[in-house]
Amino acid sequence: MNLPKHVPDTAPDSRRGSGDAEDGPIAKVLVVDDHAPNRLAVEAVLEPLGLELVMASSGEDALRRLLEHEFALVLLDVHMPGMDGLEAAKLIKRSKRTRHTPIIFLTAVSADAEHIFRGYQHGAVDYLVKPFDPDALRAKVSVFVDLYAQGERIKHQALELAEKARLYEEERRARAEAEAAMRAREQVLAVVSHDLRG
Repeated sequence: MNLPKHVPDTAPDSRRGSGDAEDGPIAKVLVVDDHAPNRLAVEAVLEPLGLELVMASSGEDALRRLLEHEFALVLLDVHMPGMDGLEAAKLIKRSKRTRHTPIIFLTAVSADAEHIFRGYQHGAVDYLVKPFDPDALRAKVSVFVDLYAQGERIKHQALELAEKARLYEEERRARAEAEAAMRAREQVLAVVSHDLRG
């Protein structure tokens, strides 16, 4: 498997895919795993999607990255030393800023129903057991990135509509003020004209 070329970024250990700048910013995906080879494997699998991948090596590191950036998706390893993925997910879902960020758990430990149920209880939208199928991971990530992009377009359109409504209201108010000033001027002219005739 060919690993993607590393492109420098301002954030350490983050990757940027190639995308069309006219389509807006490239979606960011946070990849959280305490093993560097696992992060590299995910990076290689997702490279064809042209996303910006930001890497984190722990739950604490993931929370810091989430404060710095907005992400379309978090790929979160369940079993890590210190703060594990379940605890990190709980904190992500508690924060107003990140509670709607989807999380896909990645784990090599267990595929039993109870373990998976705990993952969903802690905010997962999906659960993949390592070694995961590369096509399945790409397909799942693509779905969430597309949903994020649609949401961003809707937000942008809503902002544009709000701005147009504000400009329309300003124009309506200015027109009303101009009409009121013209009526007042006409009244003054009528009084002056009447006085001159008298």
